Amino acid sequence: MDLIGFIENSSKNFVLESNVPTLAKTEPCMLGIDEAGRGPVLGPMVYAAAYCAVSQVDILKRKGVADSKTLTEEKRENLFSLIDEASDMMGWIIEIHSPNVISNCMLRRSKYNLNALSHDSAIMLIKKALDLGVNVTEVYVDTVGQPEKYQSKLSSIFPDLKITVAKQADATYPVVSAASICAKVARDNSLKSWKFAEGDSFQDIEYGSGYPNDPVTKKFLCNNIDPVFGFPQLVRFSWSTADKILQAQAVEVKWEEVDDENSPKKSQNLLKFMSDGSQTKTAMPKSHSFFTQRNLHQTSNL
Repeated sequence: MDLIGFIENSSKNFVLESNVPTLAKTEPCMLGIDEAGRGPVLGPMVYAAAYCAVSQVDILKRKGVADSKTLTEEKRENLFSLIDEASDMMGWIIEIHSPNVISNCMLRRSKYNLNALSHDSAIMLIKKALDLGVNVTEVYVDTVGQPEKYQSKLSSIFPDLKITVAKQADATYPVVSAASICAKVARDNSLKSWKFAEGDSFQDIEYGSGYPNDPVTKKFLCNNIDPVFGFPQLVRFSWSTADKILQAQAVEVKWEEVDDENSPKKSQNLLKFMSDGSQTKTAMPKSHSFFTQRNLHQTSNL
């Protein structure tokens, strides 16, 4: 499957999946989970699951799968092609988290950090495989956070499955190595084929690997910030790297204070005003015409 043809700019998460081989429905299967793109300030984070029949794991080893971080880009692409072509013995599922969704999650009033997002993605991938009819009996996960706590969490949700959560699982279990390759190839292709919603003027600009210590990425961030609207959607604006640049280059926005009419403070002030004619009514600040013309109001609930 040509991932570039499927992965483009999106403000929403989306899921890609291979066909499920008949063997995976009839024989006990192991499933591995890993991620790519946790640290970059640009582009999506990708979680992937790879699965195969337990009886086929030696064949998977012979394909040469390994931790994607130890492989060249060309080797990863070749191995993903081999994994995708082995549709008679194995399959994969990929969830792509867009930069917008990642940032919005991390900036919620009720905190939702990367660990929670990663756990939820892993849970979704396991459920997705089961819903597709994959006969999953064993699950291997590269840990996020404490392995024991994470493993206990997954085991409580999937009590019928043998769950193993471990550090460096991508270098230990071939099925996790396969997932690592799927995630990394999807992440790389997504970054290379990104289509900017902000216009074609961005298309020919170099933005590097997306990691904060990449000088090309740093240059892209510094040179492509709008003082009012901030960064293009490719950027995870909740990252400290991006936030520091925003603080230095973006204009300061002062929002009007709008009281909740049901708040005790407003109710008490209103009662006081109505009961005492000597009180002088204080004018409330007016919204800027930009907001009133578009019928835009502040809200705390979406």
